[in-house]
Amino acid sequence: MLDLARLRALHAVAVHGSVSAAAVALGYTPSAVSQQIAKLERETRTTLLERRGRGIALTDAAQQLADTAQRLLAIVERAETTLEERRGQPSGRLVMGAFASAARGLLPSVLAELTARHPGLDARLTEVDPHLSPDLVARGVIDLAVTHDWDISPLPAPEGVQRVVIGDDPSDILVPSDHPLAGRRVLGRADLTDQRWICQPPGTVCHDWLVRTLRASGHEPDLAYQVAEYHTQLALVSAGLGIALVPRLGRGPVPDGVSVVPLEPTPLRRLYALWRPGAARRPSITEAVRLLQEHWPRRDAA
Repeated sequence: MLDLARLRALHAVAVHGSVSAAAVALGYTPSAVSQQIAKLERETRTTLLERRGRGIALTDAAQQLADTAQRLLAIVERAETTLEERRGQPSGRLVMGAFASAARGLLPSVLAELTARHPGLDARLTEVDPHLSPDLVARGVIDLAVTHDWDISPLPAPEGVQRVVIGDDPSDILVPSDHPLAGRRVLGRADLTDQRWICQPPGTVCHDWLVRTLRASGHEPDLAYQVAEYHTQLALVSAGLGIALVPRLGRGPVPDGVSVVPLEPTPLRRLYALWRPGAARRPSITEAVRLLQEHWPRRDAA
């Protein structure tokens, strides 16, 4: 008989593309995931992973088995949902995914209250890019995702995913304190041309928003420094190397040498909670969503 934990490991490798990424998603070590796959190969007497260049790839047999594992995991999820619903209390394992600044600025207080109120719940968190969240939820890799979009880049809502708004996160322009824009009460988008920008790398929602917005005003942005972490962006602004557009959620204290100037109209990114319709009856899902919305107004104080 096939072991469900080993099938879960194979499914995670199929979804995330590597053993190390699957380990992060499952909360295991890469060695533990590799051992699960090796045991599954012995049980099935089938080669499941093969080397390709510097990485690995699933064999055809492994891909078929991973597809079967996805269906089995969906059945298990329905059974767990029914049991949790009968208990009437959040319990079991709840795997949450969130983008970096939400994981830093919102989730700690939510998870602390969630686990304190419900000791029978095993809540887990993994950092997930907003572009990937809907698909990971739809495929059952994570149970609940916190993601976001911008006004010019709406979040896709694939079939099999429900969502609710958590709140709107404003962004500001951060400039060196001796910058000509530092003394302004408010900035317009015309003021943002001919600047050296510090921003996130290509392929991120924030990067796409900045590029599209500046191009819409007839100017090609000078993206001099492209780094993912907002704290690194703040350090670069503090060093006088450029200006940045930074959301308030998870921003933390502004370092010395940096001034915050509002931009009008104010750029907003909207945060959502995503989950599968089949899991909507789980008390852990409804309680987590409730706490996300409840803690949103307190995020700045936190």
